[in-house]
Amino acid sequence: MFGPRKSIEKLAQRDSRHSLSKTLSWPHLIALGVGAIVGTGIYTLTGVGAERAGPAVILAFAIAGAVCACAALAYAEMATLIPAAGSAYTFSYVAMGEGIAWIVGWSLILEYSLACSTVAVGWSGYLVGWMQSAGLDLPQALLVGPHGGGIINLPAVLVALGVMGMLIAGTRESATLNIVLVIIKLAALSVFVIIALPAFQADNLQPFMPYGFGSTEVDGQKRGVMAAAAIVFFAFYGFDAVATSAEEAKNPKRDLTIGIIGSMAACTVIYMAVAIAAIGATPFQLLANSPEPLALVLRSLDQPLAAYLVALAAIVALPSVILVMMYGQSRVFFVMARDGLLPRSLATISPRTGAPTRITLMTGVSIAVIAGIFRLDEIAELANAGTLVAFMAVGACLMILRRRSPEIPRLFRCPQPYLVGIMTILGCAYLLFSLPDSTLVRFAAWNGIGLLAYFLYGRGRSVERQDAAAA
Repeated sequence: MFGPRKSIEKLAQRDSRHSLSKTLSWPHLIALGVGAIVGTGIYTLTGVGAERAGPAVILAFAIAGAVCACAALAYAEMATLIPAAGSAYTFSYVAMGEGIAWIVGWSLILEYSLACSTVAVGWSGYLVGWMQSAGLDLPQALLVGPHGGGIINLPAVLVALGVMGMLIAGTRESATLNIVLVIIKLAALSVFVIIALPAFQADNLQPFMPYGFGSTEVDGQKRGVMAAAAIVFFAFYGFDAVATSAEEAKNPKRDLTIGIIGSMAACTVIYMAVAIAAIGATPFQLLANSPEPLALVLRSLDQPLAAYLVALAAIVALPSVILVMMYGQSRVFFVMARDGLLPRSLATISPRTGAPTRITLMTGVSIAVIAGIFRLDEIAELANAGTLVAFMAVGACLMILRRRSPEIPRLFRCPQPYLVGIMTILGCAYLLFSLPDSTLVRFAAWNGIGLLAYFLYGRGRSVERQDAAAA
């Protein structure tokens, strides 16, 4: 019904021209995870979440983190069981067949491309705020897209193209630079917490849930804790980018487990500390929809130098998120092309860097275009929809392969796999339907286009189908 399934054994038998080089160890993978997770979500979407849930955005972060923790456990088992590029797409191909794998892969393309674009727009907001605080003003027409009365968000376009250039230079070089950027980013967040936490005022947490717990429509917008969780969920994913690197890990058993679980655990602690410090120090109304909420908090505390430095750190370090997400998308594109579902010519590896140059170039340009035109919150919501579907698929894959192939050795065994799988699916489904109706309509349209592409192109050129027919 869902098309042919890949075998785990076959995944290990690949033409060297279409195989990625093993260049990454566990420090690179933890940095990839933290680099992707700690970014626009905490630096920028804190304000969007506060606007939707008030002080209860703290609870929204906790709920989104709990859902992602279940998904991370499922990813850790699946990534070590199937150490091949493609993450949820490849897992779904093995467990559920080609048709479901295509839907998941198509959703991942949406996730990664829009996540990159969201971060690029968030980075642009910090850059513009930082330049204005330094007395530099650029034409508004070049700082926002058509939605804001401008022509194009030029800083967002330039940062996306710059990151694309770094990835084309090579995976290991990009990952090593990412470690440096992650250290800068974590240092800035630590400075923020140290300064903002002593200014905590309990009155700023009242009323704690001004819009209630569930996702309800208020003044034409979704409000409530779950509405905020559905958007700040964006702040947590990124560990799935570690799973896309499975084929490039030197020691998948050790490196992938440490990378996925370690990055999620570290980031959950960081996020709770930053959210409590921000909301406790400043009335949530001031943070609502600010493009640079952390810098805003510091300025309100009469700490202009700290605000300047935190914004500068965001400018320097946020590109690490774009780097990891663009890396993830290029790998998903690469594997789908290698499987014949997209043009096979795209699955070409550079002999110099061991990276898929053509697909990285195509990915970078498309991300730059989206970042230059669209609004931050709309991009983030649509990216979340794609991610939630991918996470639900991984939860299902975990349970299916535990039932179908219990004898296969698991390098990492998820505790209580059926409970974790069910909680992942239910939690993600609830968050998915907490998104605005317009986002769900756009997501359905995206998948409609994807299914059309699959039946008109990919299905007939599938390498797996051709091999099955030849056999």
